[in-house]
Amino acid sequence: MTEKIALVTGSSRGIGKATAIRLAQEGYDIVINYARSKKGALETAEQIEALGRKAFIVKANVGDVSKIKDMFSQIEQQFGRLDVFVNNAASGVQRPLMELEESHWDWTLNINSKALLFCAQEAAKLMERNGGGKIVSISSLGSIRYLKNYTAVGVSKAALEALTRYLAVELAPKNIVVNAVSGGAVDTEALKHFPNREELLQEAAEKTPAGRMVEIEDMVNSIMFLISDQSNMIRGQTIIVDGGISLLV
Repeated sequence: MTEKIALVTGSSRGIGKATAIRLAQEGYDIVINYARSKKGALETAEQIEALGRKAFIVKANVGDVSKIKDMFSQIEQQFGRLDVFVNNAASGVQRPLMELEESHWDWTLNINSKALLFCAQEAAKLMERNGGGKIVSISSLGSIRYLKNYTAVGVSKAALEALTRYLAVELAPKNIVVNAVSGGAVDTEALKHFPNREELLQEAAEKTPAGRMVEIEDMVNSIMFLISDQSNMIRGQTIIVDGGISLLV
């Protein structure tokens, strides 16, 4: 069987890293993407190679379309195909709405929203050569509800979820399945940048109906389900993995 290739953006840490390792355990060779943490990317690669799979590292800020095109050119040269694209890389400025500047807005929307469109375009070109593929993006509850200091990120994630629906319809004829996973508060490296991190974690721990916070593995389990053939008739959906906390008034 031809080896399958998966790209996970932002896979030097957190949910991206855990997803890349799980995909390797399932037999995928992995394209590791990072923008800043080369050390983290190398650590991810080491773990993947220890599983007997190939790891190909590409440094690229996915908020820059020229960098996206270069990344996919490298993937094409290295592997000549792509089967799975996990759109995980994210960033954003955490400030009250009245303190946001144009540069904050552009930075956040470029990495969290624009990247999905232009990465998906390039991914689809490679996927359709081999009969199709799967695209899964990572969103968050700030796309549908208010979170303090989260204006720019929340709007960017709402755009990501809308784009997921459009991609699902327009890429369906190419046999490309597109969905998203939205998580509640997960204690990852990224959460350390939130000014109200402790408040978020305490609320999640105390109020989540499931009785515990969402963990990285909960997110990875849902991503893997959407990548599997069992989910082929789920299209353009955002699966919320939050232990039920978003159901509370």
